[in-house]
Amino acid sequence: MTNNNILKGVFLVGLGATSYGMLATFVKLAYSHTGITGNPFTPAEVISAQFIIGIIAILVINAFQKAKKGTDVIKASANNIKQLMIAGTSTGLTSIFYYLAVKYIPVSIGIVLLMQTVWMGVLLEMFLEKKMPSKIKIAAVFVVLFGTALATNLIQNKIDLDWRGIVLGLLAAASFTTTMFTANRVAIDISSAQRSLYMLLGGAVIVFVFAIFTQTTAFNYDIFYKWGILLALFGTVIPPMLMNAGFPLTGIGLGSIVSALELPVSVMMAYFILNETVILTQWIGIILIILAIVIMNIQFQKK
Repeated sequence: MTNNNILKGVFLVGLGATSYGMLATFVKLAYSHTGITGNPFTPAEVISAQFIIGIIAILVINAFQKAKKGTDVIKASANNIKQLMIAGTSTGLTSIFYYLAVKYIPVSIGIVLLMQTVWMGVLLEMFLEKKMPSKIKIAAVFVVLFGTALATNLIQNKIDLDWRGIVLGLLAAASFTTTMFTANRVAIDISSAQRSLYMLLGGAVIVFVFAIFTQTTAFNYDIFYKWGILLALFGTVIPPMLMNAGFPLTGIGLGSIVSALELPVSVMMAYFILNETVILTQWIGIILIILAIVIMNIQFQKK
């Protein structure tokens, strides 16, 4: 693989991670606005709009690919669709837990909790493969935990955090860990657009059930054009497409390191746009978490 291809892959993955990093700030901004009913936008409205518009966009992309490639496109089998939709339920749960979490805690804290996928992934890998992780991975887990304590200001205890946001943030991380593992193992022989579509459909089932049971006020339909398009683009359409195109060029190790850009981008968006307070010790914690991701994936590349 040429250096130009690797550089292109880094650029694509970096842009995808940056898009993901902006998402939580947009969600927080949506919560601060009111809809046509006079009520503030709710998590059910925000998540439903993102998934519906995202599914429509992915349908269009699939139709375009089919028209362009014709019979060359490998169609998903009934078993592929079933597996992808089941795997996609974790995508829906991640959005629900994460978007609920940022209602109770700052975005800069929420993204740190979501990054607990680092050590959760190590635990899941150990459970599935029935093999102890390497010493470097164990060390990286402790670095992440220490970095998290600093990033959430747990040590100095200067930030009063709502326990509901912490629990929801950790549940989002657990769901996201499941998504990452299944996304790289289920129906990998079909196009990324088809995989994204069926995983979104699986996630949509969970999202719509959540919306039905939690939406107690009249639905603000203006969420679709006020925030839904923006959320779908930055959360459902652009990042998966860029990352699916970039990861084959960078490899898993380098791609995972570059995708860690999501963390500082999310914190900086919260700092500059939402005016959230982020002190020095929190930045140190964030750097430690990124360092742990780098260490783990450099070790992976060596193997």
